[in-house]
Amino acid sequence: MAEFVLVAGAWLGAWAWDEVVPELRAAGHGAHPLTLSGLAEKRGVPAGQQTHVQDIVDLVERLDLREVVVAGHSYSGIPVGQAAERIGDRLTRVVFVDSNVPRPGAAFVTHPYGRVVEESIAENQGFWPPLAAADYDGQGLADEQIARIVAGSTPHPGASLTEAAVLERPLGELPATYIKCLLDGDKPTPDVVELLTSENWRLVEMDTGHWPMFSQPRELARILLDAAAT
Repeated sequence: MAEFVLVAGAWLGAWAWDEVVPELRAAGHGAHPLTLSGLAEKRGVPAGQQTHVQDIVDLVERLDLREVVVAGHSYSGIPVGQAAERIGDRLTRVVFVDSNVPRPGAAFVTHPYGRVVEESIAENQGFWPPLAAADYDGQGLADEQIARIVAGSTPHPGASLTEAAVLERPLGELPATYIKCLLDGDKPTPDVVELLTSENWRLVEMDTGHWPMFSQPRELARILLDAAAT
């Protein structure tokens, strides 16, 4: 039996996995959606990126999970990638869901669009404000799904986006699956393309947008189950 630790991206909490969790549990596995500090029901808790890494590690250790498949969506691929190496032999596989990946010494805002994010954080009291409904157009989402995401989103703590990642060994050494959502670009970013040259990494494509836990939750669950069996 695998134990899935599920971490959604910026602005979202554990609730984002509500339609994925039942599929995993129905298949006989454990499923543990996690809200990172400073978001959703944990809004107001001070949080940097290393806080988020520790959130993930603490969950695994507190529940004494083994055979862990830890999945990180979007921003959360950065703390998930760091946490995955820190949980050691508890890890079965890490799954990056159309996500950023950690690079030593680099932060989320190191990416090309980072300046816009930094400016937004500075203008919003240290938080990155959630997207508007129109920003979800073209991502394979129904109107009611967009409304649900917008209603549930909370401002994202800026420090988690500006802190640099810390890795003790090359990320390519981890057993990993990268899920590329094709409506959000038909190719992974160059750093992911390089990682996919590792024999430990595999690529899976989904014909949907950047939020597959809403647009195709059953298909996403199937891919997660396949990853656990790899």
